[in-house]
Amino acid sequence: MNALDPQALPVAPAEQEQLIQEPRRREAYLAEAEKLSHTGSFGWNVSRDEYFWSDETFRIFEFARSSKVSLQMILERVHPQDMRSVNMALAAANRAEGIDLDFRLLMPDGRIKYLHVAGKSERGETGTIEVIGAVMDVTTRELTEVELRRSKEAYVTEQRHAEVVISKQEAELHEVVDSIPAIVWRALPDGSNSYANSRFVEYVGMPAGQIAGSGWQAAVHPDDLERHKAKWLASAARGEPHENDVRFRRADGQYRWQLCRGIPVRDETGDIVRWYGVLTDIEDRKRAEDKIREQETELRQLLDFAPQLIAVYGPNRERLYANRIALDYLGLSLEEWRQTRAPAAFVHPDDRERELVYLASARSNGSADQLELRLRRGDGVYRWFLARYNTVRDNNGQILRCYVSNTDIEDRKRAEERLQQENVALREEIDKASMFEEIVGTSPALQTVLSRISKVAPSDSTVLVTGETGTGKELVARAIHRRSRRASRAFVAVNCAAIPRDLIASELFGHEKGAFSGAVQRRLGRFELADGGTMFLDEVGELSSDVQVALLRVLQEREFERVGGGERIRVDVRVVAATNRDLTVAVADGTFRQDLFYRLNVFPLEMPPLRERREDIPVLVEYFVGRYARKAGKTFRRVSKRILDRLQSYPWPGNVRELQNVIERSVIVSDPDEFTVDESWLSAPPLVESRLGLSSTLAAHEKTIVEDALRASDGRVFGPSGAAVRLGIPPSTLDSKIRALKINKSRFRTRPAKPSQ
Repeated sequence: MNALDPQALPVAPAEQEQLIQEPRRREAYLAEAEKLSHTGSFGWNVSRDEYFWSDETFRIFEFARSSKVSLQMILERVHPQDMRSVNMALAAANRAEGIDLDFRLLMPDGRIKYLHVAGKSERGETGTIEVIGAVMDVTTRELTEVELRRSKEAYVTEQRHAEVVISKQEAELHEVVDSIPAIVWRALPDGSNSYANSRFVEYVGMPAGQIAGSGWQAAVHPDDLERHKAKWLASAARGEPHENDVRFRRADGQYRWQLCRGIPVRDETGDIVRWYGVLTDIEDRKRAEDKIREQETELRQLLDFAPQLIAVYGPNRERLYANRIALDYLGLSLEEWRQTRAPAAFVHPDDRERELVYLASARSNGSADQLELRLRRGDGVYRWFLARYNTVRDNNGQILRCYVSNTDIEDRKRAEERLQQENVALREEIDKASMFEEIVGTSPALQTVLSRISKVAPSDSTVLVTGETGTGKELVARAIHRRSRRASRAFVAVNCAAIPRDLIASELFGHEKGAFSGAVQRRLGRFELADGGTMFLDEVGELSSDVQVALLRVLQEREFERVGGGERIRVDVRVVAATNRDLTVAVADGTFRQDLFYRLNVFPLEMPPLRERREDIPVLVEYFVGRYARKAGKTFRRVSKRILDRLQSYPWPGNVRELQNVIERSVIVSDPDEFTVDESWLSAPPLVESRLGLSSTLAAHEKTIVEDALRASDGRVFGPSGAAVRLGIPPSTLDSKIRALKINKSRFRTRPAKPSQ
C-alpha cells in the first residue's frame, strides 16, 4: 500500500460520519432553495430518453415522486397551443443545442401553469446527448402581467372615452356659460384672467382679448381697484376662495355693485390648476342695505334719546346692543357692556332668581310680559325698573332677537311703598280708634287749650302735650295736624311705651335688610312715612338714651339713618310729643336728655284732667250715650239728674277714658228708655293731688309694690317669670317706673351659694 494514498490513511469514525453528512446537508439546502424559488432542476439523456428530476421538478409537473418519467408523459400535459414550440425545442435538443422555452401545461383539472425551461445540451465522446437545465413555475408572474395588460388597456380606453366626454361637456359648458344671464370668468393659478364669457364682454364693452390677463382691472371703479386687486391676489396666493363687493363699469359708463366670487380647482396633488368665478349684480341689495343702515342710524338715534334703558340680545342671550341711556346709567361703553359675561350682572341679587324664571317663561311662551326689578347704577346704587321683554322668532319658532326695555319706576315704587306704609299706619290708627272723634266740651279750661291749639297749628313748631293718662293728648295732636298746612299729608302716631326698647329705633327710623335677626327686607320707618306730615310721639318720656340721641338729630338736622344703613335720609316732619310724666324731673334724674327736652318743649300744651272741667261732664255723657246706644241698637229718652250729679261729683282719676268706659258699660246693661249707672263702679280712690306725677303717699305705695314683685322675681323684669308679668304691665313701662322710682334691681338678685371646700 502506498503510504502517500489518502485512502490508505487511517480516518476516525467521527470524521467519516462528517464526510457522509456534508453532501446530504448540501442536497437539503439545494432542495429548500428550489422549493422557495419554484425552480426545479433536471437531467435528460436524449439518446436513451432517461430523466433525472429534482423533487421540485416533480412538484411543478405534479407527478408522483415514484413515477417513471417519459417524454410521452410530459407531452400529454403540454398545452395544445404550445405543442409546436415544445416540439421545436425538442428538435433543438436532439441537435445538441440549448433550450430556452416558455410554455404552458394543461393540468387534468383544467388549470393552466406557465413554465420557463432553460437547459444546456452537451454531446459526449460516444455521441450521446445530455441536457442539464432548470424548470421554473412562472404562473403567478404571468397571470399578474396579463392582469396588468388588461388594466392598462381598460384605463387607456376609459381615458380616451373620458377625454371625448370632457371635450363634449366643455363645449356644452361654454355654450351654457355664454348663454346664461351671469358674468362668468376663469383665471390662471397666478390670478390672471384666461377666459370671460360673452355676458362679461357685453357688460364691460371690451373685447375678450383686452379683458385677458390684468386687462379686466380697467373696468373696476378707481375707488375699489386697489382694495379689490389686493384682496384677489391675496386669495390667489393663499389658494383660498375669494369673495368681495366691487363696482364694475358697464358699457354705458355706469358703475354698478357686483359680488365677485372665485373658487380654486386643484389637481390630484392639490395644486391649483385654474380659478372659476362669477359676478352677481347686487346694486339693488346695496341700495337696500344703505337704506337699512340709514334707518338703523335713525332708529339708534331714537333709541338713544328714548327715556328707557333698551338692550338687544341674541338667541343665546349674547349682548348685541344697548342704547346711550342704558350705557350712561351703567357707566360702561358698548364694548365693555358686550364683554360682561354674567347674564344678570347688573340685576340686584335678590331679583336675579325672579328675573331668570321670568326670562325662561318669556322664551318658552313667546309672549311679551313685564317684570319689576332693581338695576345697579354705575355708582353702585340700585333703582327700580319695569322691564319688558319681547322676543322675535323665525318661521320655525326659533328665537332670533330679544328686546328688553327698562323704565325707571324708582319714584313710583317709593310712592307706592310710602302709600302702603301710610295705609298700614292709617289702619293701625283706625284700629286703635281714638277715645272720641272730636273734642267735646265748653269749659274755660278746655277752651284755653283749644285757643292755644288754633294759634300753634298753622306753624311748624314742635309741640309738647302734657297731662294725665286719658285726658286726650292724642286728640290734641290730631287737632293740631288737621288745622295745619300739613293736613293733606300723613299723620303717623307712635306709642313709645308700647314698642319693645330693642325695636323702637327700627320702628321710628326703619332698617336695612340684614340689620338684625328677622330683618329679611328693607323697612321704611315712621319718620319716612310721615315725610311732609306730622309725627305724634306718645309717651316720649319712655325712650331709651340712644333713641333720644337719634330723635334729637332729627329735630336739629332733619335727617337720620336707617338701622344697619349708612345713607342719610332727609325728612320734613313736624313733631308733636306727649307724656304723662314730669320731664323736668326726668331731666334732673338723668333719664331724659335736657337738650332733647328743650327741643320738644318749644310750645307746651297741658291738657286739664276731667275733674277740673266738671261742667263738660253732662255734654260728654250725652255724647257717649248717643254713640254707644246707636251701636247697641238702643234708645234712651233721658238720663236722670241724680246720675248726672253723681257723675259730676266723681273725681275721675282715669279722666275721659274712664268716663267713656263707664258709659259704654252702662249702655250695655241698662234697659231701654232710661239710662242708669251702677254707682258701685264709681268708688273713688284717694284723690290724686298732682297732675303730672304720683303723690308722695301713692309713690311710696307703688314703690313697695314694685319692690315686692322684683323680690319675688329674683330681680328680673323681663321674661315669663319677670316682675312685669306678675304686675300685668309691659316690661318697658315697668323698667321706666323702676328708673323713676330710683329702685336698684340688683339688690333683689339672689347671690349664688359658694361652692363647698
